[in-house]
Amino acid sequence: MADVKPTASASGAEASSERRRSLRLQITMPVIVRAQVGNAAVEEETHTVAVNANGCMVRLSARLARSQQVSIINPKTAEELPCRVTFVGQSDGKKTEIGLEFAEASPLFWRIAFPPEDWDPSERKRPIASPPSKRP
Repeated sequence: MADVKPTASASGAEASSERRRSLRLQITMPVIVRAQVGNAAVEEETHTVAVNANGCMVRLSARLARSQQVSIINPKTAEELPCRVTFVGQSDGKKTEIGLEFAEASPLFWRIAFPPEDWDPSERKRPIASPPSKRP
């Protein structure tokens, strides 16, 4: 989610980037999103595009509105958290990118370890190639 598709209004995407409070990881994890769409209760199985301690980005076929209250479920743990739609991206005709924010930060919801705030991926250690072995 480092590069979110801009919506018709780029200023909305920029404002969203400025408010980011935790590191985003691009990772695909199964989730279930529950929402009320009109008079119908909707439950959609999908996958994350990216996650952070404060929420995630998913792609949904359900039509949701910014500020709408929804719930997200981690099917591996059955944990369910209330969320708010913070971003509605462009649709490809079938699915739309939707940014979801937890009611309160919940980094443990994902059951993954987030790198520290000062982590720089360009400084990560790479395996050092061992010199070719000399055969007698």
